[in-house]
This record gives sequence, C-alpha cells and structure tokens, in this order.
Amino acid sequence: MKVHDSISPDMVHWMHKQAMFFVASAPLSAEGHVNLSPRGYDCFRVLSPNAVAWLDLTGSGNETAAHLQENGRITLMFCAFEGEPQILRLYGKGETLLPESPEWQQLIDQFPPLPGPRQIIRVNVERVQTSCGYSVPFMEYRADRDRLLDLSIKKGEAGLKEYRKQKNSRSIDGLDIKLKD
Repeated sequence: MKVHDSISPDMVHWMHKQAMFFVASAPLSAEGHVNLSPRGYDCFRVLSPNAVAWLDLTGSGNETAAHLQENGRITLMFCAFEGEPQILRLYGKGETLLPESPEWQQLIDQFPPLPGPRQIIRVNVERVQTSCGYSVPFMEYRADRDRLLDLSIKKGEAGLKEYRKQKNSRSIDGLDIKLKD
C-alpha cells in the first residue's frame, strides 16, 4: 500500500481507462447500513489533483446522497480487471449537487448528455491510496448495459421525477434525501 497526497496525471489516465468504479458510504449510526455501489458509463471526471466528480443517474436507490447529506464521508475504488494489477482508492468528503445549483451549471458540460441525470457527486479528495490488486481477477469488458438509459428515456422527465420521489427520497435507514425540483 502506498499513500499519495493527490491524484497524479498517471492516475488520471489509468482511472479513465477503467470501465467501472465503486462508491462506498455509510451513515453515522453504527446500526446503519454501509452502502457499496458500482458505477459505469462515461460519467467520472477528475476536476483537479484533489477533486473528482461523477454524473449520478437515476437509479433504484439513493444511499450515497443520503450519507453525503448526513456526514459527507465517501470512498471511491478503482480496480484493474485488465492489464497490470492495481487498486486505487480515493477517500474524502463529498457533496451532492442538484440541477438547480450553480455548481451543477459549472460542471454539467464536462459529462456526456446521458438520460436520467439525478445529481452530480463532487468529492474533495483527502487521501489517495494505491495497492497491488494481485488478487483481483482478470475480467473482460464487453460493453455498457443500455437498460438504465433505456428506462430513463421511456419514463421521460415527468416519470423520472415521480420515480425519484417514490424511490430516491428516503434511505434504507430512514434518512431523508433532498431531490431536484
């Protein structure tokens, strides 16, 4: 394991080659659930050596947003499933940026126009850690799945708004989540 002060250009290049990454967050309560979610699509951006963001699409849960609104703690993990073994973790404090926020307007053009955007998650990175990844298996990337994008297109903006209200406004631990208007 090696700890770094910031994200280097080589790390940026390597992270952008990964087809997916994982996001972990947790509520303050010891009884609350730790959340771990995979993320795909071309939705991740490095904003600076100590800041990253991703475009978060409407999905079946919204635990990351609930935890960030409560305490801000977050970890992102990238694994090499192809090529040389490597694991990279980004530890930091995150925030949820909704479409009506000025920060959204500053960042949204950095992402492709994917259907169903719910929020942008921005993370101020406090620790960068790399490790060997020797036990991570080789896995071949074939393609992104279109199902989430197709569902978002089918629901349309009004349907997505209602879906978010029903499925994304409260965490599994009962935390209320601020949603876009």
